[in-house]
Amino acid sequence: MILEMKVPSPGESISEVEIAEWLVKDGDYVEKDQTIAEVDSDKATLDLPAEESGVITLKADEGDAVEVGAVVCLIDTSAIAPKSSVKKELEEVVEKEPAPKIKVNEDDQQKISFATGTPSPAAAKILSEKNIPISTISGSGKGGRITKDDALKALPKVDVNAIVKDRKIESKKLSMLRRKVAQRLVAVKNHTAMLTTFNEVNMTPIFELRKKYKEEFKLKHGVSLGFMSFFTKATVQALKEFPDVNSMIDGDQQVKYDFCDISIAVSGPKGLMVPVVRDAQKLTFSEIENEIKRLAVRARDGEITVDEMTGGTFTITNGGVFGSMLSTPIINPPQSAILGMHNIVERPIAVNGSVEIHPIMYLALSYDHRIIDGKESVSFLVRVKESLENPVEQLMGGSIKKALEL
Repeated sequence: MILEMKVPSPGESISEVEIAEWLVKDGDYVEKDQTIAEVDSDKATLDLPAEESGVITLKADEGDAVEVGAVVCLIDTSAIAPKSSVKKELEEVVEKEPAPKIKVNEDDQQKISFATGTPSPAAAKILSEKNIPISTISGSGKGGRITKDDALKALPKVDVNAIVKDRKIESKKLSMLRRKVAQRLVAVKNHTAMLTTFNEVNMTPIFELRKKYKEEFKLKHGVSLGFMSFFTKATVQALKEFPDVNSMIDGDQQVKYDFCDISIAVSGPKGLMVPVVRDAQKLTFSEIENEIKRLAVRARDGEITVDEMTGGTFTITNGGVFGSMLSTPIINPPQSAILGMHNIVERPIAVNGSVEIHPIMYLALSYDHRIIDGKESVSFLVRVKESLENPVEQLMGGSIKKALEL
């Protein structure tokens, strides 16, 4: 029996994935539930397990964009696990014949009339992104259909040799995740009225709290008392006071949330990931720290799921861990604002008429001016600053032990 393996749906709104890497070769014998490939969606990399045991025939190449539900391989479930002596024979049986390639001389290219076929979904996407007219492409597919390969060949070529000369370079295709991130970032710039407002916060009170209680906190809860729980708490409190910051535009409607799902930007092996801390307004300091740690570990190990990165209402990103002093973070659509944290540096500031040295962090709030006014954005950031500079009263209700559950 020949089993057709189709691309499963990784989640809502995802209609296409890319074959990132085949972990088996054409003609290999695979076991049921064995991971045979890694596929990239626009949100995460997922494993593709074999549905049954048998000899596999690949129907898509690495780098191919395939629609959800498309057949990517066949498994001959009637095949018996081959010994090494017959494995080669099986490989020859299922080996594909290479498709003949038609070469066209440069002089003859001008004489060829362009095909009237329609583009495949992958080809249409490439041509649309690069603003290349379909009428200028000659389709090589059945009935003159424009294939993905046709579209890629039509892209403007860079004269690499003129740049490189006798020096070495490395070129590799961007992952689907990286390409999607790039598209989203450009879209934010083009389709939002993004502005950024800045402030600074004196971190001395939080430093003192962490120094005094971090050991007891870690012993009790099994996780460090970090900065993120303070910033998440301060953000949630400010979002309650300024609900427009915790909203989004949907067509001509403004959608406001009565909950705070906070997206936390973390660095993963395949790039930036933004897992979501759900219902952060209900969580304690220890619950926030544990959830952030759990999500960060899953992102680092490549186990994060699409659901865990979908549906945030506001984002916090910390460029300070990489040494950033100041930046203008880009909004994570469809959200309307993002808070940027930065490195903490000892700086001289005026305190009651005297100059003192304190650990200072610059904060940045990027926001969509279409939905958030300047007064709200500035007031929101000021409220975050005030909460961080007076954490005992603003974030802990006056009781440190109770807030930290010690």
